[in-house]
Order: sequence, then structure tokens, then C-alpha cells
Amino acid sequence: MFVPAQRKTESRLARTPHLAWLAPLALTVLAGCASRNDLYVLLPGKDGKTGALIIESDGQKQTLDKPYAAARVKNVGSVDGFKSSEAEVKQDFGPALAAQPKRPVSFYLYFETDTDEFVPESRALVNQIFAEIARRPAPEVVIIGHTDRVGTPQHNDALSLRRAERCRDELIKLGIPKVRISVAGRGSREPEVRTASQVSEPRNRRVEISVR
Repeated sequence: MFVPAQRKTESRLARTPHLAWLAPLALTVLAGCASRNDLYVLLPGKDGKTGALIIESDGQKQTLDKPYAAARVKNVGSVDGFKSSEAEVKQDFGPALAAQPKRPVSFYLYFETDTDEFVPESRALVNQIFAEIARRPAPEVVIIGHTDRVGTPQHNDALSLRRAERCRDELIKLGIPKVRISVAGRGSREPEVRTASQVSEPRNRRVEISVR
């Protein structure tokens, strides 16, 4: 993903969009003048890993594949690679970073057998999920309910939806607008742990809450 900090001029230099898509975040400053002075920096994800980004200008290439790897294109055919840092990124790209939406996060809540009652550990997470949603100016919340393979498909479809709706209702009570939340039930179709039919598996009795 490219984040223009100034008005974009000419064309982007990444000739391999599939590689750019692998990068958690690639920042670029594009300066409009007679000689180019374009700066690209590859940022790490939360796990510290990156994808890769290839910068190309008139046949000259530079591959960015490590955290804070950077490249500057001064003129056509001139691509200089160097190592940036977290501090330099904050200084050079502070406004662009501040304008970025928060990254999506997912939470998993687990349930007692054949009910929409949370296990104690999951019940304690509801306020944490609310806090994460409340930090976002225009949140989108998707709640997907699941079951284990005990019971009929029809029963599990209804149960998984009830679990998703229970989570939605808890968040609404805390102040999240209903219009910001969508729910669905997937029954036992998408298990976290594969089991034989009629096997009780606590890790499959869950709801996934995605917050964007």
C-alpha cells in the first residue's frame, strides 16, 4: 500500500504490484520537480515481518525486503538503497501515518456446551473488545458464530447464530451502535479443530469478532 505524503507526480515506481501487496505498509514521498527525489520505506507488521517491494527506475532495481529498508530515486535510472529507522519514519511520515486507519483485529470468544453462555475467560474479554471498537471513529464489526459437531446441522446453525447475536447484544449494551455490527452463524462448517461427528470440542464452540 502506498501512502502519498505530497501531491503525486508521474507514475509509481513499483512494477510488481503483487510484491507490494505482501508488504504490511510501504510509505512513499513523491516530489514534483525537474529531478526526481522519491523516497520509499518498507514498514514491518505487528509481528516484525515484512513482505517485499521492488522499486524500479529505467531498468535500475532495488528490492526492499527487511524492516525499514528504504530506497530513494533521485533521477531516472538512479535508485539508491539504504536503511531507515523507526524514528526517521515518524519524522518523515508522521502525518501520513496518523491518517492511516487502524489495522483490523480479531477476537475469539468461547462458549459452554450447547448454549450461548460465555466461558468465564471469554466473558472477561467483552469490555476489552468494546474498548478496541470505541477507539475507532467509524468501526465495522463482523461477528461470526460457530459450533462443534455435536447435534444436527440445523440445530448448530441456529446455535451459532444465537452465539453471534449474544455477542452483538453485549456490545450494544456497552454503547456500540447496532448499525455498526453484522452477525452470521456458520454452524459446524468451519471448525478450528477438525473432529469426527458428534465429538464435543471446546475450541470449536466459539465466536470470531473482527473489528475494522
